[in-house]
Amino acid sequence: MFEKYIKVIQNQSFTLSQDRLPTELLIEEDGDLSVYYAPFDYINHDAKIVICGITPGFQQAILALEEASKQLRQGATAEAAKLAAKNIASFGGPMRSNLIRLLDYIGIAQKLNIGSCSQLFGSKSNLVHYTSALRYPVFKSLKNYSGTPSMVSKPILRKQLENYLLPELKQLNSSTLIVPLGPKVEEALSLAVNTGSINQDQVLGGLPHPSGANAERIAYFLGEKPANRLSAKTNPIKIDAAKEEVIAKVACI
Repeated sequence: MFEKYIKVIQNQSFTLSQDRLPTELLIEEDGDLSVYYAPFDYINHDAKIVICGITPGFQQAILALEEASKQLRQGATAEAAKLAAKNIASFGGPMRSNLIRLLDYIGIAQKLNIGSCSQLFGSKSNLVHYTSALRYPVFKSLKNYSGTPSMVSKPILRKQLENYLLPELKQLNSSTLIVPLGPKVEEALSLAVNTGSINQDQVLGGLPHPSGANAERIAYFLGEKPANRLSAKTNPIKIDAAKEEVIAKVACI
């Protein structure tokens, strides 16, 4: 897919100040849903852990396109440009710090024999594969897609799961751990389990989504906010059960 859009990427400038992705990168659309290309194709086949989000957002897409464009103009190969783009853009922005805290809290750093999961975005990036259930950026009414309509039942979205996510997961080692970020991604991984692409034992579900908009759930999960100070929108019983289960699963690996 990267080669198809290489000239567009190389010859354009990308900045976070723009309000949408170039129409030349539009893959397909259906009603208010649109799918655009951004360079998230690279797969780390030797990864020990996979971090799986819903889909790259606008900010991540721009960061990836900007880096790929820079790499290509500097003479990098397509494969090197894809790797650089994915490393710099995956879970970029404020989401990254929340993700690191959550992974460290459940014991992933110890399992990988590293000091902190912050190293997965630096010196230990060889241990991790960053991906999304929907590989290429999806927008609903030109806003970041957040899981509705269901990616498993909506044809334009399920196509991405079947064409990219399931084959991608099959290429990884059967012992590779997979961390879904939020219930929508867990639903996609259930499809992967049911189709034999991965095993249920690989999936470490239950983490709150690391988005800044999910700050209260994250704070409670990390023990930074007591139950009696939570708003009505946060269910501590559900979070406690999910936390207990994922920490126990990590401890037994």
